[in-house]
Amino acid sequence: MEKLICGNVYIPLRLGPTHKSEMLSQILFGEKYTIIDKCGAWLRIKDDFDEFSGWVETEHMLYADDTGNTDNRVLNRSLLCYREDNTRLVLEAGCEIYSPDFREKTFVAGKNIYRTEPEFNKNFVSGEYHLQDVAMKFINAPFLWGGRVPSGIDGSGFTQLVFKIRGTKIPREVAIQSREGVSIEFIDEAIPGDLAFFGAEKDKITHTGMIVAKGLVIHSYGRVRIDPIDHQGIFRFETGDYSHTLRLIRRIGKYL
Repeated sequence: MEKLICGNVYIPLRLGPTHKSEMLSQILFGEKYTIIDKCGAWLRIKDDFDEFSGWVETEHMLYADDTGNTDNRVLNRSLLCYREDNTRLVLEAGCEIYSPDFREKTFVAGKNIYRTEPEFNKNFVSGEYHLQDVAMKFINAPFLWGGRVPSGIDGSGFTQLVFKIRGTKIPREVAIQSREGVSIEFIDEAIPGDLAFFGAEKDKITHTGMIVAKGLVIHSYGRVRIDPIDHQGIFRFETGDYSHTLRLIRRIGKYL
């Protein structure tokens, strides 16, 4: 099966081979993906990063052939760069670049060489931040169903993005995320970086957020925002009631 590298800031992955179908997720610049099926002008592709799949129209694809380069770094902020044809491109946090040269201000993706802004340095790809500090970078990012980038992101896309920048892979779907790591029994035992999961029904997880401080959770709901959290769930001062019911808390990986 053919493997390619995403050359768009992102490629929308749709449920079916039509523009009317909902966007389920996105493949980000620099992520590798595999073509697994075809239907007319549409291809079904699978993201190597999280194995999420969906449909994309061939005319909307920009890509590079995979050269086997494994020297990939994840951007923790936006990066202005230029293609070989001198056209401008602004990558977002979570996008991947290969073999960055901080002296020459370049990186590659496949066989393509990209020039960057003069300020480009190793801090653009550093993962040496606490999870809650990474999460705080995206305050007020707008909610977008299926989104995985700061310009439009959903609940599980937000938590996945934060962990990706920090160097940890977690699944795309919220229900599968809720099975990662170890369980934290009580909200008072939660620490910054723990993931909280919510749902109207006990056995159905529909939303997630990250603990950023005692009694506070950051999550993507309308926008990336911080709200109070207790043993019942997320409390909204604007409405004076709870918007989400807490179901469980999970601690994933060694990130402290």
